[in-house]
Parts: sequence; C-alpha cells; structure tokens
Amino acid sequence: MTAEAPETAALREKVRALMPRAKQDLTELVSMRSVADPRQFPPEECAKTADFLVRAFTEAGLRDMRRVTTPDGTDAVVGHAPGPEGAPTVLLYCHYDVQPPLDDAAWETPPFELTERDGRWYGRGSADCKGNIAMHLTALRALGGPEGRGFPVHIKFVAEGSEEQGTGGLEQLVPLQPELFAADTLLICDTGNFALGLPTTTTSLRGLTNVVVTVSTLKGEMHSGMFGGPAPDALAALVRMLDGLRDEHGNTAIKGLAADGVWEGVDYPPEQFRADVGVLDGVSLVGTGSVADELWARPAVTVLGIDCPPVVGSSAAVQAKVRARVSLRVPPGIDAEAALRALTDHLTSTAPWGARVEVEPESAGQPFRARTDGPAYRALAAALREAYGKDMVQSGQGGSIPLCNVLAEQFPDAEIALIGVEEPGCLIHAPNESVAPSEIENMALAEALFLSSYANPL
Repeated sequence: MTAEAPETAALREKVRALMPRAKQDLTELVSMRSVADPRQFPPEECAKTADFLVRAFTEAGLRDMRRVTTPDGTDAVVGHAPGPEGAPTVLLYCHYDVQPPLDDAAWETPPFELTERDGRWYGRGSADCKGNIAMHLTALRALGGPEGRGFPVHIKFVAEGSEEQGTGGLEQLVPLQPELFAADTLLICDTGNFALGLPTTTTSLRGLTNVVVTVSTLKGEMHSGMFGGPAPDALAALVRMLDGLRDEHGNTAIKGLAADGVWEGVDYPPEQFRADVGVLDGVSLVGTGSVADELWARPAVTVLGIDCPPVVGSSAAVQAKVRARVSLRVPPGIDAEAALRALTDHLTSTAPWGARVEVEPESAGQPFRARTDGPAYRALAAALREAYGKDMVQSGQGGSIPLCNVLAEQFPDAEIALIGVEEPGCLIHAPNESVAPSEIENMALAEALFLSSYANPL
C-alpha cells in the first residue's frame, strides 16, 4: 500500500481530532427545530439556527457572516474569506432548514435530540443537511487551524433557509445579488455517497413537472344501483387514464416522451435497491431497464394523490367529478416544459367516453447535468480518493435541486459539484434520520484536501 503523503496525514489527524467538536456542533444544530413553515414551528427556530451559523463560521475563519433576506421572506446566511492573490474562488453551499419530523411516534429517539446508537447519530437534519454544515465547519477548522491562518483559496459561503419548502427564495436571490454566488467552483453539499464509504459525486438530477388533472362526467353524483352501468363514472375514467401512463411492464409510457435512456455511471444492483427502498418480499421492481436507467436516465411518472370519496363514509354513488395530482420526473436531455406538454396531451387524449378533462400545471423544473471535465472535478476526484482510499464514482439523483440550474445559467463557466454526507442508510426525510460520523469525517477531509489541491492545480 502506498504511504500517505505527509500533508494528507497531517490533515487527517486534524480532522479526526475535530470530530468531538463536530458532534457538539451537530448536537446544537439538531436541537433547533428549523422547519421553514410557521404553520408547524415558530420562525424563531430558523432565526436561532441562522444566528448559530453566523457565529460558528465566523469562529472558523470566515468574514462578514450575516443573514440576507431572500424574496420568499426567509433568510440565507452568507459570508466569505479571501485567499491568496490569483487563487480560485470556491462557493460552499448547504441549507439549514429541515423537514418536519412527520410521525413522532415512529421515531425511536426524540427527533430534535442528537442520539448516538449503533455507531450512528440520529436526529432530524443530522444528515440533510446539518451534517453537511458540520462537514464544512470541520474542513475549515482543519485548514485554518488554531492559529487562524488564511485559506488556500477564496471562499464564499451560502446556507439556504427554505430549501425543503421549495419556495425558491435563494434561486430568486441569485440574479438579484450574483456577487454573493460568483465562483470558479460551486460545491453544492446536499447530496452524498451512493453507498456508505463509497466516494461519490452526483452528476445528474432529474427535472420535475407536476399537474392536477380533473375529470368530470356528470352534473352530480347518481345512485349506483339505479344508474350504475351506462352512467359514465368519473373515477373509473380517471383510473383508466392514470393506468395508461405506464405500460404493462411498468415503464413510463407517455406519448412523445422518450423512455429508453441508458445510465453510464455507477451500477445500482437490484438487490441493493430493494433493500434501500424496502420492497416487500414477492413484489417485483418495475420497468425493463436497469435500476440506474430507470432512476437517472428515464422519465418516471407517479400518482401523488387522488381526490375521491374515502372508503370510510363512501356511499353507493357514481362519481361525477374527481381529480388527481400527477408528478413526472425527467432526466437530462428532456426539456421539462416539453414533458409537461406531453403529459397534458396524453391525459387529455386518453380520457374515455368523452369525459371532460382539465389539466392544471403546478410547477416545472429543468433537469441538470454537471460538467465533469474541468480542473475542479479532477482535484475533487483526487481528494476523495485520498480521503477514502477508493476511486470516486458518479451517480445520479432522482430528486431535483432547482438551484443548480439557476447557478449554471448565471455562471456558465463555473464547475458545479454535488457532494455530501448523505447515503441511503441516512433515511433523509423519514423518521429515524441519521448520519454516519465516518462520512462527516471523511467528507470533511476530502473537502479540506480539495480546497488545498485546487489552489495549486497541476
């Protein structure tokens, strides 16, 4: 085995020595109920978290740390640190708001109390995304050291305050105050490794379009015993329309929408996917492509909800009007607006019995593909290899991060890399969210190594 370079070994020891501090940071962060929805938690919880970031990152060596109100009314936290003359600029991104805990009874430990169990740290936001905040702080402290010397590159820092709510405050702020974001490389730290201990960059994000489809067939509900049969049932019509969005194999089958893409990055073994998702025994996966193809290279349609009478309280009636919310995820290479038109046309054209159909668009976000041939990606790949002792792999993500497209449009020459401490075992957005301390440690080391090596590219 090749001996580790002295500089790497020294940084590794610094990061390791800082891990108790990282746990202390995360304990305080998780205790703050920073759900950016005043209907669920007091706004003071988000304000308290933002103030913590101002103090912590100032102590870690950044300057002019402050809160900036975004157009959606929430606060981003920003700051910077100058590097040597001629050094590149790196933006470090994260978000400090979290998902609500959902079902408190489903948590094995209190959601807003960091709890160590079986070698993992549990609590809402421990991974998404407060674990990435702890990672940033640890990397900056390891580079700056107790003597507070400067950093090897110019650093900008942005922490979003409403990412989980999707209200778009930070995306709207980018064109209004581009100087806060302008950088040669932007590290979007809100993803993670494909598997625990496997260094990964996320290079592909699916776009999104949601619609609400309403189907009407009668002036009002009619008794199913007296009129059922010839009376056109709106619910039955909707069921047929929704079923037509997939073929017999479960592939998305929307007219005019290509569904034959192939993923060229890391493979996703079906057995691993079944375990990660919790597929029940005897239930098959759907689609004819590989798991990676279906997740990251092909469109995927999902029925998110249906408005119709619930079982309890339902009556013997033919339904006159029902509606459903339909989500369509689209991979890079497919325009989200074109996908919206295709979905709308498909639903309208497949309605049976002349049923009246109204399709109301809710949102549309474009897919994203990272450019991976620049010096930052080369430096990042080397840093991850040094930190983990394994070569970096590239994966996609089924979710959407609209900020990436906004940044790519505003700064077309910048490299954008998506990394972080999250991995499948974290159960982000679900009860019993957790983070592996080893991921915070290794990713903090990788970030510190990247910032050092990127300052002096070969």
